[in-house]
Amino acid sequence: MAGKRQFTIFSTREGIDVIESPVKSIILSELRKGQRDFQEIVKLTGKSKSTVSKHLTDLRRAGLILERTDPRDRRKKVFKLNSRYLGKLTRKPPGDLDEEKTEFLAEHLTSRGDPFEFFRLMFHVLRVELIKEGINLDPILHETGLRIGEVIYPMIEADEPGELLDNLKRFWEINHLGRLEVEGTDPPVLRAYDCFECGLLPDIGESACALDSGIIEAVFRRYFNSDVIVDETECYARGDERCSFRIVRKD
Repeated sequence: MAGKRQFTIFSTREGIDVIESPVKSIILSELRKGQRDFQEIVKLTGKSKSTVSKHLTDLRRAGLILERTDPRDRRKKVFKLNSRYLGKLTRKPPGDLDEEKTEFLAEHLTSRGDPFEFFRLMFHVLRVELIKEGINLDPILHETGLRIGEVIYPMIEADEPGELLDNLKRFWEINHLGRLEVEGTDPPVLRAYDCFECGLLPDIGESACALDSGIIEAVFRRYFNSDVIVDETECYARGDERCSFRIVRKD
């Protein structure tokens, strides 16, 4: 989108930092993947050594990164992340969500007296407000989902993938997260209908199931005893008629 500026949000023990510099954002994004030495960062940013050195000094002083001597070559400096990625902030958010939000409230805010449905509505109103203001907190929602998945795994643990998927489906329905259908088991593919997380969101043009993806990732990471990738191939928030998750082992 023309004129749109994106900033990244990181947290340290001292608080929250909004990173406005594109170069600093690139450096932090690369360090999220693993530690890098100075020369690697210069190459990745495409900036001069003096410019990169200044940005690294700023980030270190802010407590966002750590610097140490490379044990393999004491002439080199190695940098690693010392903060947590929280999300993105878009300075110029989409302008058409105000009207969609009004229609959304009019359609779903009823007087049925169902506390669960009211809470569900409030959850989605909050998310729409955050999206309208250009705030993307998917990393926090994903991390929350990972924690939930770790907690529930012992409750749904199974020896066979089919049994695990059946247990996960029951957990989803009992806790009103929606209805899951199993499309396949190799690799596992899940279809989600009436999704609690995004089912009431307007079409924002991108996937919005970071919490669900985190839960599913943690469950299958424990089951396979290896890292997995959860690819959300469909989502209500993208205008699809369901949400779909494909789980693939990394190894």
